[in-house]
Amino acid sequence: MTHEYLDLQTVPHVEGAVRLPGSKSISNRILLLSALSQGQVAIVDLLASDDTAVMLAALRSLGVQWSEEKTATGTIHHVTGVAGVLPNKSADLFMGNAGTAIRPLTAALAVIGGDYTLHGVPRMHERPIGDLVDALNAAGTNVEYTGNKGYPPLHIKQGKITTERLSVRGDVSSQFLTALLMVAPLMAKDHAITIDVIGELISKPYIEITLNLIRRFGVKVEQNGWESFTIQPGQVYQSPGTIHVEGDASSASYFLAAGAIAGGPVRVEGVGKDSIQGDVRFAAALEQMGAQITMGDNWIEARANGPLKAIDADFNHIPDAAMTIAVAALYADGPSTLRNIASWRVKETDRIAAMATELRKVGAIVEEGPDYIKVTPPAQITPATIDTYDDHRMAMCFSLVSLDGVLRKGAAVRINDPKCVNKTFPEYFKAFAEIAK
Repeated sequence: MTHEYLDLQTVPHVEGAVRLPGSKSISNRILLLSALSQGQVAIVDLLASDDTAVMLAALRSLGVQWSEEKTATGTIHHVTGVAGVLPNKSADLFMGNAGTAIRPLTAALAVIGGDYTLHGVPRMHERPIGDLVDALNAAGTNVEYTGNKGYPPLHIKQGKITTERLSVRGDVSSQFLTALLMVAPLMAKDHAITIDVIGELISKPYIEITLNLIRRFGVKVEQNGWESFTIQPGQVYQSPGTIHVEGDASSASYFLAAGAIAGGPVRVEGVGKDSIQGDVRFAAALEQMGAQITMGDNWIEARANGPLKAIDADFNHIPDAAMTIAVAALYADGPSTLRNIASWRVKETDRIAAMATELRKVGAIVEEGPDYIKVTPPAQITPATIDTYDDHRMAMCFSLVSLDGVLRKGAAVRINDPKCVNKTFPEYFKAFAEIAK
């Protein structure tokens, strides 16, 4: 057990600008696409975090060559693509707790074939992967569970793709469909491959990121709404030359919420109105709560505009950023309900249960259901010690409890295991301190 903690004192006002780290979702997708493509790729502003370190280490174990160049303005990662043929036919890969790494990599290794084992931290072995494995094995790959059925760890052997159609459930994690879309060109050597989505597709904006990046690497995807996707044969990923990683829109949510709660203006730089990330829609949710939002091509700014209004909305499209709304609801003028968030239960922790437990510590009345959470703010926020469940977003969200809002003042808060933010944003608490006035 770690006994590290960070104490945050109350903050009467926030303002300033924050340069965002690179997007985790974009970073790990670009890394795998770069590795699978023909040619050299220069990746500018790749996120430096636990999750990308896991992907980089896995690629190196598979024989993919990459190097990191430090420049005056940031970093450039140079990746030499292997054109879909991995130099190392066997490897033992530790994937930490990185869903954005293990799921696409499982699909790629299963389709390419070899002798590979993938495993992670104990929580990773509780995060479902069965729907992806079922879809792959039905297509002719050979993926076995070495622990509990439906979950990592996995052992991948040589298979043979024998099908032209795959189907995958869309209602557990959008990462399963992302993984299949990314490897579909490797399957579509002699004939077209169609992927059918069973049921309602959740987190559609994350699929939009995937499709956008696949097209950037020169592969055309034909789309029939959100029901099916077809890749014609003979397409190979081509290096786009240089590709930039946008700032992380999920990470932007904490600073934008801070501006909306405690004055502002707070500006985030690295994402803007042309972002390919669905989580920029978080700004619209804050606007619904009464915050004043302005946007440029590469920045978003939030400021308070009176007390926050309670919200009752469907957050299926922005599940990660919606966690920030649950904490912002402490500062609203009545009960807020976040709906259609069942995917919270299969993330880094069971986020509905964790969020309910910790919000109650600071005085909120919380009702939780299978796919919703209702937060009634307290008359006053009470000081508390917050457990973070090895979940970076819990730690970042609950820093907001220290802010003074229009309706009620914040409270001193102790964040246990603050280093869990290394998963996506190692410098988070430093950036938070810089806007705290």
